[in-house]
Amino acid sequence: MTEPTPPQPATRTSQDRGAGLERRGTPVAPGLALGTARRKDYDLARAHTQRVPLDQVERELNRFHSSLEESKRQLEGLKAKLSGKVPPDHLRILDTHIAYLKDSVFLSDVENLILNEQMSLEAAIAKVISDFDRIFRLVENELLRERAVDLRDVGIRVLRNMDRSPREQPAEETSGEQYILVARELSIVDIFNLEGDEVLGIVTEEGGLTGHAAILARSMGVPTLTGVEGLRREVEEGDFIIVDATEGVVRINPDEVIRAQYRAAHADRAAAQAGESTTTWSQGDFHTADGEAISVQASCGNLPEAEQATTAGLREIGLYRTELLYLIDKEQPSLDSLVAHYSAVLEQARGCPVTFRLLDVDSSFELDYLYERRESNPALGKAGVRILLEREPVLRRQLQALLRAAVEGTHVRLAVPFLIDVSDLRRVKEALFEAKLDLRRASSPLLGELEVGAVIETPAAALGVKEMLPEVDFLLLSIDTLAQYVLAADRENTELAERFDPIHPVLLRLVRDVARTALEAGKPLHVVDATAARPGVLPFLVGVGIRHFCVPTVVLSEFQRALSSFTVERATRATEKLSRAACQADVLPIVDTFLRAYDEAESAPV
Repeated sequence: MTEPTPPQPATRTSQDRGAGLERRGTPVAPGLALGTARRKDYDLARAHTQRVPLDQVERELNRFHSSLEESKRQLEGLKAKLSGKVPPDHLRILDTHIAYLKDSVFLSDVENLILNEQMSLEAAIAKVISDFDRIFRLVENELLRERAVDLRDVGIRVLRNMDRSPREQPAEETSGEQYILVARELSIVDIFNLEGDEVLGIVTEEGGLTGHAAILARSMGVPTLTGVEGLRREVEEGDFIIVDATEGVVRINPDEVIRAQYRAAHADRAAAQAGESTTTWSQGDFHTADGEAISVQASCGNLPEAEQATTAGLREIGLYRTELLYLIDKEQPSLDSLVAHYSAVLEQARGCPVTFRLLDVDSSFELDYLYERRESNPALGKAGVRILLEREPVLRRQLQALLRAAVEGTHVRLAVPFLIDVSDLRRVKEALFEAKLDLRRASSPLLGELEVGAVIETPAAALGVKEMLPEVDFLLLSIDTLAQYVLAADRENTELAERFDPIHPVLLRLVRDVARTALEAGKPLHVVDATAARPGVLPFLVGVGIRHFCVPTVVLSEFQRALSSFTVERATRATEKLSRAACQADVLPIVDTFLRAYDEAESAPV
């Protein structure tokens, strides 16, 4: 199923500027910000390849090392400024940038180009960063893409610290000026200018929910919106912008009436104390058009997202992804750091249940303590529970950390990723039992039995769910990952976007069978992907009998509107018809009827 093609932005005229433009994007950090636009359009291609005389090579090397030192000073100052404002784990992201300033490959590549090619420093850095950027982006792996962004950030920071001209300096160092950052992608070097000042809000054309810049934006509470198509064509320096990162809308040069309305709303929010809107998303508010209650829980990947879920009034974190601590550093997190992090999440949950998914990575993440080398096909290799069982000390450390964090007053559940059948699940339960014995021998207090669940994301697990159910307390269904394997379509490959369809009739029949089997066994089944919030997907998941969902808080508004746009009876009838379809093309007219209903409901108050 393909999403409706969004209207392409037209060339902006003076009339457009007077009337204002509205564009939608993906919320990264919720909130409202108003201000003038500051564009950050630094392009590495601007550093044209140029040569320097031989007698200036040493000067270029000295400039390089001076700028490295200045960049290090700025990053250390930024860490000190943010200390106490963001979680310590997130401050370590800046350590990654400091480490790149000392990276032997980066330094030697730049120095060799200066020494051997007599390139200017600007051209040498631009070439090295561009080469890394191109190589990393050829790999369909989010971690490597993030490394490309980190290295690009570091390179641009070094470039901006070299011989800044009087023309450029005021724009970078204006103190106390408030603005909305407009850029191609989320970047830490742009979120904080060279003096460490923060921005009011951020709007970008590219960027995801999980990158380092996104994590810091959420930690700082900076309203952030990404994925706004054509943004830099339509926004000019100094334009007035309203960023509503809760609703996912950016308004460019709106009229005075709209500005006044948003200024009033912004003043109300600023005056209100944190927590005023905790009941905005109360559990009882999630129901279909005919009043069928739907259970909605949070899907989180870091502590700020857990805090947002609590503030939003969600009563459970149905999925907490534990990869962040493992990806920030090259070394495995210590037991104490894991315990501290999981304890902080549980404290933020305030006694509500939290389901921690065990570490779920593959060899493309290049974690040396797990993998000796990158596999030729990481997605079908030693991923998820497979590598944890092969590197059992890593698994045991995580299990011990979760057991130690599960003190009285908390409710902890474990979810096991990338299962094929019950054999690996049983081995994890044995490791959990042994981890408990180790803690008992060390006289560590234990809460008792923890609920254990399975993540259904492979065709084998879905087809064999009946045999798995006696071994688990609950199921998590990853509709996106299951679709990837059932339909043989890489969800990261944009050229296969039309084939990656969560409502393909073959996939829907498989999901229906899983839901029915879980219902008969009396075991809860939760769908855990943001895709479930889409108005062209949610009705059919409800139609097959699913009543429990885990979604990021940033899509709660979309989820709620989609849910209220259909009845269970209508969704069930349509799903039965859709599941009998022979191919994807046959389902599109059915999906379109629900999309039209959603469009009509969207204009109505929630």
